[in-house]
Amino acid sequence: MAPDEEHTAFFYGTLMAAEVFFTVCYRNTAVDVAVLKSLHSFNPAILHGYCRRRVQYADYPGITPDADHEVRGMYVTGLTAANMYKLDQFEGSEYDRKTVKVRLLTKVGDDKGAGNVEGDEVETEVYVYKNPNHLEDREWDFEEFRTQRMKLWTREDYGFENTDHFAPQEVDEKDKAAAV
Repeated sequence: MAPDEEHTAFFYGTLMAAEVFFTVCYRNTAVDVAVLKSLHSFNPAILHGYCRRRVQYADYPGITPDADHEVRGMYVTGLTAANMYKLDQFEGSEYDRKTVKVRLLTKVGDDKGAGNVEGDEVETEVYVYKNPNHLEDREWDFEEFRTQRMKLWTREDYGFENTDHFAPQEVDEKDKAAAV
């Protein structure tokens, strides 16, 4: 892909929290938070055919193919080649980046998926865990991570009220260009 081509990704773990995403992708960037928020959209989505489990002795999960399961996460747009490089470094050798199709959620249900309303299917990239024998037998819990561990993963509070319903703010176009 060309360096200026836009990328998308589906995040199902720590990166679902916009604060963690912005720490990974813009850690050393001295740009207004509103500008950073304007560069990306975060949309709830479902990945069918995969199972999410907590990685042993870690704060984060991994997903593996499993026809009987689905994973709720965030579909993120506006990613640059530089963002993808930083995300690849963050995920490291434990994960492979793969192309998948996810369904955007037009309505978000409860934690068990009851009440979800699926919309358009989109192609995107996701990080798939390479060592399924290192996964615990239990589902990874985003709310537990957010309330108990997330502060250890971010450089600062970016001021997001609810990371499940991220909404970018309006900003000046020249501020957007400065962030990239």
